[in-house]
Amino acid sequence: MKLTLLRHGITLGNARRLYYGSTDLPLLPQGLEALGKLRQTWTYPTGARYYTSGMRRTEETLLALYGPVNHGVLPGLREMDFGAFEMKSYEELKEDPAYQAWITGDFEANVCPGGESGVLVTRRALHALEPVLAAGQDTVCITHGGVIGGLLAHWFPGTGRYDWTPEPGRGFQVTFQAGQPVAAEPVPFPGSGRA
Repeated sequence: MKLTLLRHGITLGNARRLYYGSTDLPLLPQGLEALGKLRQTWTYPTGARYYTSGMRRTEETLLALYGPVNHGVLPGLREMDFGAFEMKSYEELKEDPAYQAWITGDFEANVCPGGESGVLVTRRALHALEPVLAAGQDTVCITHGGVIGGLLAHWFPGTGRYDWTPEPGRGFQVTFQAGQPVAAEPVPFPGSGRA
């Protein structure tokens, strides 16, 4: 089975380098344009099933990359809720003692005030994917950078979340054998022959 995990396109939160996850932002026009260029130049894997996190930016990305395909929603694949830090930049937060406490020590386990930790997000995403993996069909999920990074770091120990966090419109295809992840390949794939 192959599970393709793709990050949504560019939003205002990405463009402004904000901590955001629970805020339901749409794609920016340049985000849609960038996805269109990727789709024309590169090959995206297909699947027997398609899912999004249900957030507007993932729904718009699925439509931009695959057209109006039937799909399900897995809310467990939503991005991290940054709580009190949501929609704020590093510059806005750098002097905040609560922010300093959050980024110090075990960053993955530290919980944002009023939000989540990386560990909780990965646990939530793994639970959401249990029925998908049990079905054993090739699947495409449009989700979020932090979710993808956390899942791949969990499946391939010795790496960190940020080693696996893809750029908008990109992701990884994970091959599973006997229910276990055995390989991950960056997507989209080069050499589609379309231009």
